[in-house]
Amino acid sequence: MSLVDSLKGLVGKGREAASKNSDKINDAVDKAGNFIDEKTQGKYTDKIEKGKDAARKAVPPNEQGGGQPGTPEPGPRP
Repeated sequence: MSLVDSLKGLVGKGREAASKNSDKINDAVDKAGNFIDEKTQGKYTDKIEKGKDAARKAVPPNEQGGGQPGTPEPGPRP
């Protein structure tokens, strides 16, 4: 297995982990952005919001069926 193959595998695992935890990541982005905005007393609110939006776009959406083991998947909606 070459270095490139190893790196591709790691990137795939990273995307999968980020996808499974996207809600936690987005919550952390919001919390960090709000903390920074508070510390800068709202001086850079527009820039902070743009950064938060960019960070949210970089996180892959939550995978369907990627829940915790033993958690039933949602059935078809009527």
